[in-house]
Amino acid sequence: MGQHDGKQKFPGSLNSAMIDGPKGAAAQEYANNFGAPGYGDVERIYITQRYEGYSAENQESWRTLYDRQMTYLGAHASSVYLTGARSIRLVRDHIPHLDGPESINLYLKKLTGWQSRGVPGYLPAKAFFACLARREFPTTVVIRPKESLDYLPEPDVFHDIFGHVPLHADPTFADFLQTYGRAAATTNDSVHIERLARLFWFTVEFGLIREDGEVKLYGSGLISSPGESRHALDSDQVDRRPFDLETVCATHFEIDHYQPILYVLESFDQLRDAMNSYAQTILNETARTGHLV
Repeated sequence: MGQHDGKQKFPGSLNSAMIDGPKGAAAQEYANNFGAPGYGDVERIYITQRYEGYSAENQESWRTLYDRQMTYLGAHASSVYLTGARSIRLVRDHIPHLDGPESINLYLKKLTGWQSRGVPGYLPAKAFFACLARREFPTTVVIRPKESLDYLPEPDVFHDIFGHVPLHADPTFADFLQTYGRAAATTNDSVHIERLARLFWFTVEFGLIREDGEVKLYGSGLISSPGESRHALDSDQVDRRPFDLETVCATHFEIDHYQPILYVLESFDQLRDAMNSYAQTILNETARTGHLV
């Protein structure tokens, strides 16, 4: 979550014109103003994935990243993630299509009703939450250049599709994420907004889960990062704590280094149920005050 200023460049990605051109700029401008009078149509945030813009080098970057991570994830990722990747036909051969007969959305919609929708970059929080509330995941369409395979501060298609989307094929996680979006879109309370940002960070981005007695990866920031995925499971510098929503929401995080604190779920049911309870608290406050809190 965050705001893309429309000025970041993605060297090595020929389809960067989708971000820097008129359509991308218009979508970003609309997203930046989302929620203000006259700016309530989520559809105007989205852009088309102009697939012909991907270069041979872009496709090679996808294959390299896919091979590097899947070799490790086969034994270390959540079974829910791995099942989801197979279910949406996530393959190594090419960058996934968002539209058309080969698209991941074709399979995803049948499973949970979720869709990945192209966006020009970071979205402000209100726009991002509104997308999630509709079971639509804002998906950056550019891919990191070959010289930046190990790390890119901006989102890219590998992080968003490879890292996030397979979990959207799971009904329990899918329900959690939509409930999260609805609750976050409902509140203007700065305390809730900060708590929800921390919850997203320590679950959707950097979450761990225990399966069959072993701690596995599921957060997209771990799934899509060769270095951090291994650090999360192997380093003695990581404090792996049992998941508790109140504790998570009170934990500060920093984004510019490997995470020293991670939280371990016992199941995705635990995450969904905790979110349902928290969402109800937010909705009750809204009902009590008669307006956004």
